[in-house]
Amino acid sequence: MVRIGITGGIGSGKSVVSRVFGLLGIPLYDSDQRARWVMEHDAQLREQLLSAFGPDTYTAAGQLNRPALARTVFADPAQLAQLNALVHPRVGDDFARWAAAQQAAGAPYLLKEAALLFESGAYKTLDRIITVAAPLAVREARVLRRDPHRTAADVQAIIGKQLSEDERQQRADYVVHNDDVQLVLPQVLALDAQLRALGASGRVAGAPGAALADDGAALEGPVAVEKKAVGGVGFADFGADGTRGHQHPRVEVANPVHLNIGVAT
Repeated sequence: MVRIGITGGIGSGKSVVSRVFGLLGIPLYDSDQRARWVMEHDAQLREQLLSAFGPDTYTAAGQLNRPALARTVFADPAQLAQLNALVHPRVGDDFARWAAAQQAAGAPYLLKEAALLFESGAYKTLDRIITVAAPLAVREARVLRRDPHRTAADVQAIIGKQLSEDERQQRADYVVHNDDVQLVLPQVLALDAQLRALGASGRVAGAPGAALADDGAALEGPVAVEKKAVGGVGFADFGADGTRGHQHPRVEVANPVHLNIGVAT
C-alpha cells in the first residue's frame, strides 16, 4: 500500500486539495480531526493531558477545549513539545490501524493530511509527500476570512512556527499550486494518475536503485512512474545527526490548474 502525505502551511489550501482527492475515491486520513478524536476518546491520554495541562483542557461536557489548550502551549515551546510527545504516538497508532483497513479494502493508495508532517517526523512513515503551495499574502488573507477571531499578527505567528515555503517544497516530492491563479483540478487529476500507477506497481523508490515493498523488503528495478525532476533537489530523509538520507526527485505537476471551491485551510 502506497502511503502519500499531503501538507502545506496554514492557508495553503491543503484541505481543499485533499477533498478533491477524496472525490476521486482516495481514502483520506485527516490528522487534525483524528488527533482531536483520539484526545477525546483515549482514556489514558485524557488523564495524561489533564495532568500535564490542567482541568481546562476539556470542557464540562468532556470535549477537547482547543482554544484553552492552544493558549497554554502555543507560547511555551517546552509545553508544546510535551503535548506533541503525548499525542503524536497515539495518532500514529490510530493511523496505522486505519491504513491497514484501507489496504485490506483494496484502495489504490491512501492520503494522510497533516499540517506538521515534516515537523512531527510523521513523513518518515510515508512513501511520498505532496505539499500545497500558495503565496504568503494569499495564505494570510484566506485565514483572516476563514477565522475572524484571528488577527494578522496571530496568523503571522502561526506561520513563523511552521517550515518556510521554500523548505517545505524542497523536501516534498510533489507540489500542487493553489495560488488563485493556477487551477487545482487538473493538477490533482494528473497526480492521481501517477499515484495510481505507483500503487499498482507495488513498489516505491527507497534507497537509490531500489524500491520498497509493503513489508519493507528491497525490490530490484525502477519505479513505474516517470517523473520530471525540478531543480535537481529532492525530498530527503534527515537523520538525527542532520545528514541527508535517500532522496527522491521532486515533481511539479505539468499543466497546473486551480479549482475555486471555497475557503482554503
